[in-house]
Amino acid sequence: MTYTQWCKEHGQRHAKIMEKLKELSDDEVIEYFRFDNMVEKENDFCPLYKDNKKCHDYEELNCYLCACPNFRFDDDGFEKQEDKTLFSYCSIDSKDGDQYIGEDYIHQNCSGCIVPHKERYIKKHFNRNWSEIMKDVNQSK
Repeated sequence: MTYTQWCKEHGQRHAKIMEKLKELSDDEVIEYFRFDNMVEKENDFCPLYKDNKKCHDYEELNCYLCACPNFRFDDDGFEKQEDKTLFSYCSIDSKDGDQYIGEDYIHQNCSGCIVPHKERYIKKHFNRNWSEIMKDVNQSK
């Protein structure tokens, strides 16, 4: 699955949940997306929920920004770096980020970073339209 496909499908899942929550305040929506609540009420939102597993080891994990607005990708690749194609990176160069480096590819590894999963960050960037928050991530032509 390409990054573009994932974003499109995830945006649709997110929008479906948001339609159910349209009567809630912004703070209530953010609270709804807390990991424990999502595992209980939205088990199909994330494949990890079925095993009650978190993508990041963070007690107060919030899943509203499942993907990070600081992530940048190009499904065709940005550039070659020593015979490897860079497909994604962190626009803020988070100190907790890393890279997956394979034989001919480089992808951003966000597993050590919890920036978008903190409610303080979510409130700062909140929009009921997840795709609007994520509008800058796809750098594909």
